[in-house]
Amino acid sequence: MELIISLVSGAVGGNVAGGLLKNLNLGVLGNSLAGIVGGGIGGQVLSMLGAGGMAEAAASGGMDLASIAGSVASGGVGGGAVLAVVGMVRNMMAR
Repeated sequence: MELIISLVSGAVGGNVAGGLLKNLNLGVLGNSLAGIVGGGIGGQVLSMLGAGGMAEAAASGGMDLASIAGSVASGGVGGGAVLAVVGMVRNMMAR
């Protein structure tokens, strides 16, 4: 469940970053794909650092709102970050 939330929020974060950073925009599909990759990476890194917590919350009988918000935030930020990197690389290669 945590991975799905990170992937979806990564896609949203990639599209938001693409809308805000017009020179790095890859189009809706490119923004979504870069965001999904970034959301997955961001969610996994957060889990490895011990801040994930959704699996532990689900095992104890309930979903913690703070862990869900953390997954959404890490996915969104990861998606935006990967979009920015991919967009910069694309712009550098186009020169």
